[in-house]
Amino acid sequence: MHRKILLALAVLVALIFTMNLKAQAQQPAAAAPAVPVATTAAEENPYGDVLTFQGFVKRTGVMAYPLIILSMIAFFMIVLFGFTVRQGTVVSDAFMNSADALIRKQDYLGLLAVCNRRNECIARITSKTLDFATRNPTASFEEVKEVTEAEGNRQSSLLLARIAYLGDVGAIAPMLGLLGTTLGMITTFHEISGKGVGGSNQLGLAQGVSEALLCTASGLVIGIPSLMFYAIFRGKVNRLISEMEAATTHLMALLAVQYKRAARAVAGQ
Repeated sequence: MHRKILLALAVLVALIFTMNLKAQAQQPAAAAPAVPVATTAAEENPYGDVLTFQGFVKRTGVMAYPLIILSMIAFFMIVLFGFTVRQGTVVSDAFMNSADALIRKQDYLGLLAVCNRRNECIARITSKTLDFATRNPTASFEEVKEVTEAEGNRQSSLLLARIAYLGDVGAIAPMLGLLGTTLGMITTFHEISGKGVGGSNQLGLAQGVSEALLCTASGLVIGIPSLMFYAIFRGKVNRLISEMEAATTHLMALLAVQYKRAARAVAGQ
């Protein structure tokens, strides 16, 4: 739930930031004296103003704002996943050593307290297992194992679902860029259709198409890095899931030994 709240806050901040920039862009600029050198530089590099916010919005149109918001969301998620998608948040050696020692001592209440203090995936799986075992003392080991496997599958799905948002951004951004290009070309052809056919008409068509294609380029600039980082995080998550499954199997093997000892002790009485 807290990850969804963070994502919503990021979207809200991006919207507020974009609205502020839009308000600044709409303010009339002070008249500046004409400088021949600046004019020559602008003619040599007519798309140099794309690097500025006002120039980007002017040349890409209304689709500039969704693209800017998507870029901020992608950057936020890349930074967030860079800090959270790591081994310490899934399974750590410190927890495994503590769990191993407490299970061998049959101190399940102590292990449950340790699980409640930690925020790792393996801790949540162990907590769910111990909670079920303590609430159902007559449950067999197979029933406890099923609960553990179900919780493990749920934690794996949550890990994969977290990074899926970055893949969605990588897929949506190029489509928004293509939509902006299509809208720009429709507007360009509509403006040129009322003019006569000539050199100026063809020049205006070429300029309008080139400006419209900036939307596609912007979408690709956002989508390609997003998909690249998504692939990196997906491989890392799959590796962490494998380590989590191995750690769960180890803990369940220790619990199976304790169940067998308890069963022998009851049979010997």
